Amino acid sequence: MWIFDSSIDKKMNSFALLLVRIVAGVFMLTHGIMKFNMLLKGGPIEFADPIGVGPSASLLLAIFAELLCSAFLIIGLATRLVALPLIINFFVVVFVVHANDFEKQEMGALYLLIYVLLFITGSGKYSVDGLIARRNKRRY
Repeated sequence: MWIFDSSIDKKMNSFALLLVRIVAGVFMLTHGIMKFNMLLKGGPIEFADPIGVGPSASLLLAIFAELLCSAFLIIGLATRLVALPLIINFFVVVFVVHANDFEKQEMGALYLLIYVLLFITGSGKYSVDGLIARRNKRRY
């Protein structure tokens, strides 16, 4: 029965990675857009400074990870590279910002796990990375 078949189907794995990339990327992109709007509204920046670099720098780092890296993640471009800032961002969220609040840690921990998974597996066949890899195989 197919439910219990644990053999690896590369197409299904790549489809699953595509789904994870798009869903996690779009959800995180919305957070990045909200933070970017905080930056655009002007005035003093009121943002947490969990790593001691100042509220402005912390906000810019979060925007970089959540907006730019998420956009790259959605299309599957440089997936392992852009997963690193997201991993660092959510490591800080889970273990520093929400260190004493499990209810808030839980969602961040799930995102952290997703980004670690994408760092380990890469983006899969259905991605810009996959397209580049297939194109390079034809050349050599």
